[in-house]
Amino acid sequence: MTGRRSLTGRRSLTVRAPAKINLLLGVGAPRPDGFHTLVTVYQAVSLYDDVTVTEADPGADRGADPGADGLSVATEVASYIDPSHLPEPGHNIVDRAAAALSSHHGRPVRAEVKVDKSIPIAGGLAGGSADGAAALLALDRLHGLGTSDEDLLLLAAGLGSDVPFALVGGSAIGEGHGEIVTPVEDRGSWWWVVVPSSEGMSTPAVYRHHDELRPDAPVLPGPPGDVIAALSSGDVRRLADALHNDLEQAACDLRPDLARLIIDGVDAGAVRGLVSGSGPTCVFLCESGDHARAVAGVLTAADEQRVALVAHGPVAGAHPVAPE
Repeated sequence: MTGRRSLTGRRSLTVRAPAKINLLLGVGAPRPDGFHTLVTVYQAVSLYDDVTVTEADPGADRGADPGADGLSVATEVASYIDPSHLPEPGHNIVDRAAAALSSHHGRPVRAEVKVDKSIPIAGGLAGGSADGAAALLALDRLHGLGTSDEDLLLLAAGLGSDVPFALVGGSAIGEGHGEIVTPVEDRGSWWWVVVPSSEGMSTPAVYRHHDELRPDAPVLPGPPGDVIAALSSGDVRRLADALHNDLEQAACDLRPDLARLIIDGVDAGAVRGLVSGSGPTCVFLCESGDHARAVAGVLTAADEQRVALVAHGPVAGAHPVAPE
């Protein structure tokens, strides 16, 4: 077991996990089971959630059943995140991560958990998935469970299709529902402006509208070769030309303000704008850190209610961090 001792004398560990953006999201026609086959290229970017786990109070009831019992989860959010969007107590992905580890090892996984959220909620950035990945790693390390990387990835896939990538990080191809992750060569240092929305968006509704707009979509999306080649080249203009999201038209149809935002971002100087995943967050590719900060400044000056976050990628997946 690794970590540090808290003021209570109990062991504590913090794991940081990144947001993701989809450089490519290809969506196949709905299958008989109702799911869509996806081909995506993920990139982990420097917006993070931190999950801190502390040993449960030794005075707590040791006779509780394995699983979420004995697990407490508290969440603090950044100023631009609406806390009303948080899940109800007991329904957090952290609870499910603890239950998955408990079931896998046949023993209770108890802890006090604090989640510090900087990744916008329900924004197409996989903030919940980041929390799930961080919780798996943190609880495994805190309890010295020694779960293999292969098993952690399997447990992660059971929590959600984006959770395995949150463990892996970097840039990677995602296949299946997105849970089959293959890292790719990335020679670039990419800068993004990330603009979340204060209004959530239903992922199932976006997929349904996509199916209405593209009744002739192939069962299998096309290969991601153009994006992979662009990442290998490190050329920002080449990557801008290769960015693509099959769900963007559906998202912008349902939310015309997203289409206007993409136009505003390009007018502000971004090389390219894109809806991230099923939305409603939009991301803007820029040439450098200074360029990204300038674009963010223009976007926020035009609308004082708008949040524009600057991030770079690729960054590492879920990893322990030293106390500050």
